[in-house]
Amino acid sequence: MKPSRAWVLLPSRRRLNLLAPDPQAWTDRDLAIGLSRTYRWAGYSAWPHPLSVAQHSLTVLALRRLAADRPLTAAEARRELLHDATEALLGGYDPITPIKPHLGEGYERLVTLHQAALDMRYALPAWGEQSYREHKRADHLAAANESLHVVGWSRRELREDLEITVDPLERDPLAPVQGFAAWEPWPAGFAAERFLDTLETVAVTPGHHPRAQSKAA
Repeated sequence: MKPSRAWVLLPSRRRLNLLAPDPQAWTDRDLAIGLSRTYRWAGYSAWPHPLSVAQHSLTVLALRRLAADRPLTAAEARRELLHDATEALLGGYDPITPIKPHLGEGYERLVTLHQAALDMRYALPAWGEQSYREHKRADHLAAANESLHVVGWSRRELREDLEITVDPLERDPLAPVQGFAAWEPWPAGFAAERFLDTLETVAVTPGHHPRAQSKAA
């Protein structure tokens, strides 16, 4: 009997086994494309495009940098940028928070497997108590901003229905971006390129270029 496997074919033509992820199975471009096509808020948006996890990840990194009392190291910035990267590897699925407890232990095991592969591939440092608290503050603020400015919840609904206690910002931390309004979700191709650009600046090895690696694969 053949062992269980669940392959997906990536844009690079590489194969990723979702049940046993190899840290070298994907290219950086594969990851960027996956995150740009994985959508926040179940894909719903008040704009023409849904908000991608790629754009959300860039927002969280920007918020962390704005709040930090010192420049983030490259490793710290990578950890912020890739904090939701398992969602791209697991078939482009970003479950909204109330759904997660219903997905079961099997899903949690898969998330853990893929996170371990990401940690190894990108040399991501473990979260400390303080660093995780700072990360979650930025992540929660990003969610508050998105619910108001992207999805269209009212401020009252944020507090009463979503139970979000963080006050959303008025200014988009990613603005201005030529051709787009503040808070506007980007098309997938643009989001993937911006994500790759940022990943290149915080690469594990100085001089490493995700684009060159992706094209050579």
